[in-house]
Amino acid sequence: MGIVPKVKRLLTMILVVVAAGTLMVVVFLRVIENHLIYFPPRYPDGFPSPQALQQEGEDVWLLTGDGVRINALYHSNPASKQVLLWFHGNAENIGYGLEQLRALATIGINILAVDYRGYGKSGGKPDEAGVYRDADAAYDYLIKERHFRAQDIIIYGHSLGGAVAVNLASRRPCGGLIVQSSFTSARAMARRMFVIPLIDKVVKSRFDSVQLIRDVHAPILIVHGMRDEVVPFAMGRQLFAVAPEPKRFYAIEGAGHNNLLPAGGKSYLECLRRFVAESALKHSESQ
Repeated sequence: MGIVPKVKRLLTMILVVVAAGTLMVVVFLRVIENHLIYFPPRYPDGFPSPQALQQEGEDVWLLTGDGVRINALYHSNPASKQVLLWFHGNAENIGYGLEQLRALATIGINILAVDYRGYGKSGGKPDEAGVYRDADAAYDYLIKERHFRAQDIIIYGHSLGGAVAVNLASRRPCGGLIVQSSFTSARAMARRMFVIPLIDKVVKSRFDSVQLIRDVHAPILIVHGMRDEVVPFAMGRQLFAVAPEPKRFYAIEGAGHNNLLPAGGKSYLECLRRFVAESALKHSESQ
C-alpha cells in the first residue's frame, strides 16, 4: 500500500472520530440543556411562613394546557380595573420576589405573580414550551376567573420572565408590556455565558425576544440597569431598537441585574405607575 492511500485512510479515521465526538457533545448538551438554563428554587426556599404569606395575597392554583398544576399569588386592589401579570427571573420564585411585589402594589394595581413549573410550589419541570404554557394558564385565569379585559392586563417580566412576557404579549392581546433586565435570545446568552464553540447552534431553546417583540401590539416599556452584570445593557437597547411604537426605554443609573428597585427608588416606581396609568387612559379614550 502506497503512502497516499495510508494518508487518506488516516484522514478518514480522524474525520470519523471528530464527527462522532461532535455528535456526542451535541447530544450531551441537549440532554443537560435545561439543567444549564433553569435554576428553580423549590418551596420553602425564599418563602415566609404560611401565615405571613397569607398577608401578601391569595394563594392560587392554575392548571396548564398540558395538565401541570402551577402556583400563583394574587394581590387584590379593588380600586383598580387593571392587573399586572408578573413573571420572575431565573433562580427566583414568588417568595424571593415578595419585596418587589410589595413595591409594585404601591402603584395601585392588582397583581398576579406566577411560579413556573418546577419553581416554588408548582409541579412539573421547566422547559421553554412549558413556561409558555404556564403563562397562558395565568392569562386565561385572569380573563375567565377574575374577569379582566385583555386591554387591562399589563404583562411584566424580569430577566427570564421578560422572555416569557414578550412571548405571551406577541400572541395574546394586552394593555401593555414591561420588559425588565431581559435578553435578546437564548442563543445570544449562550454565546455570552459558555465558552464552547458553536454553542449557539446547539441549544434548542430559543426565547427569541428580539424577533417576537416585533409582533407586540401594545405600549412597551423596557427597563434596564446600566451596570447589569448578567444581561448586558446593550441587549436591552437592542430589544428597544426593534420594538414597535409606542415604546419607552428607562435606564437606571448604577443598577445591576437584581437591584433595580433600590437603585431606581421612587422614580423607578413612578415610571411604572405612569406607564400603567397611560395604558388605562389610552383604552378608555378608544371606547
